[in-house]
Amino acid sequence: MKKSQIVLNHLAFASDRKNGGQQLDMLKKVVGFGMQSAELRREYFDDIIAETPAISAYAKSKRLRLFYSVPDDIFVNHRVNPKLSAYYHEAIQLGVSVIKFNIGDFDILLPEDIATLETLLQMGIQTNIENDQTQTSGKMRVIEKFMVAIHEANLTIGYVYDMGNWRYVGEDEMIAAKQLSSYVKYIHVKDDKGFGDEVVTVPLNAGDIAWQEILHILPQNVPVAIEYPTANEQVIRDGIQALEVFS
Repeated sequence: MKKSQIVLNHLAFASDRKNGGQQLDMLKKVVGFGMQSAELRREYFDDIIAETPAISAYAKSKRLRLFYSVPDDIFVNHRVNPKLSAYYHEAIQLGVSVIKFNIGDFDILLPEDIATLETLLQMGIQTNIENDQTQTSGKMRVIEKFMVAIHEANLTIGYVYDMGNWRYVGEDEMIAAKQLSSYVKYIHVKDDKGFGDEVVTVPLNAGDIAWQEILHILPQNVPVAIEYPTANEQVIRDGIQALEVFS
């Protein structure tokens, strides 16, 4: 895998965040690892308005491609979340090119939902949903139902296959890869130990997931993010190297 395909999600710097680290410093570490793409996490901002100008300027100066993980739902109370517009405007100010949400409590797409989403998508930011760790929007049938509806409405929303979240909802990551591969525009890689209530997310090659086999099932030309907490910078380097030698 080319290094330019690899994204470093700021979850890798969870220990820095616990110690008060800010995302600009995390971006500088991303560059230090020789990476060209980073995924900002909205929950990692202390003051997004104050932090945005420096992040945007730094990313432009280093020609970084920015992704934006927003821990909120596209659908709230079965209708499009009214907060979405604010998130898109944050993304524009940050210089983000790809944004990610959870589905939420989606039921059906009404004409007004389609119109609202069309307006947001016209802002030019690639939009994706992810399988999260909830029964509401993290199950295969929910992801497929949403993606079918989106495609029928000609809305350009993609899907982030999160490799480690399936076990949290009691489903098989291999089956999910085969069933949902055609929708995938972005991949989050990680490893897991155990199943059900005993599952724990761990770095690549430290768990039970056949991540290389899964990557062969999924599209080969989409961004792939390292998205798991790490104990030290060597664990990040190991993850990058594991993806670089994957073929």
